[in-house]
Amino acid sequence: MRLPLSVKLFILFVVLLLPAGYLTFYDMDPDQRQAGLRGSTGPVCIVEKVVLDNDRDGDGIYDLDDIVQGARKDLEAKPTYKNAYYAGGYPPENEGVCTDVIWRALQNAGYDLKGMMDRDIQEHLSDYPRVEGAPEPNIDFRRVPNQEAFFKKYAEQLTIQIKPWDAENLKQWQGGDIVVFGPPYDHVGVVSDKRRADGIPLLIHNAGPFTKEDNRLLTWPSPLAYHFRFPKTD
Repeated sequence: MRLPLSVKLFILFVVLLLPAGYLTFYDMDPDQRQAGLRGSTGPVCIVEKVVLDNDRDGDGIYDLDDIVQGARKDLEAKPTYKNAYYAGGYPPENEGVCTDVIWRALQNAGYDLKGMMDRDIQEHLSDYPRVEGAPEPNIDFRRVPNQEAFFKKYAEQLTIQIKPWDAENLKQWQGGDIVVFGPPYDHVGVVSDKRRADGIPLLIHNAGPFTKEDNRLLTWPSPLAYHFRFPKTD
């Protein structure tokens, strides 16, 4: 049976051209490959990675990278969004809300967010209005306003301006940063180390039905209130 000319041309394309394209992709530098993974075939804003040498758990991975990896572990576990109270404070690995992404991410870097917040609430109760004067360690560390109050004290506050295609502005947005959105839909998430073609990073967060990594940094229905980097540097 003779194959139509169009089929022959398609086979030739697959055999000869696709492997060349594959090899070309892996000859690119890491920034170019990342841009290719974004699905962009046009211009790409290359944003410098900021390297901070904090390594709380001494595993050879700097904190910001560890925090991203911890958030991505939560992403891979796909915990179902469930707003509930748990004895002992911690939900099981297959359940969680937006604030659980944060403590799990920090835990991966060696930080005990619950312990730190419980101590700070006991010592500085008036700094946490959401506690309403009656600390409850089983839930306090999982409330957005309480995490916000903690990070305002112990993390660096960075710009909340996001400028597409502006590499200098976007350099201030690094994977492992933490963002807080204000009312009416209070929310927190971890800034991803993956970026759109215009340089804006994705967001790792749990808004249901489970933890996702998506393009919500600019599209969450509440205003962006805070941009933190933890821990605060000297």
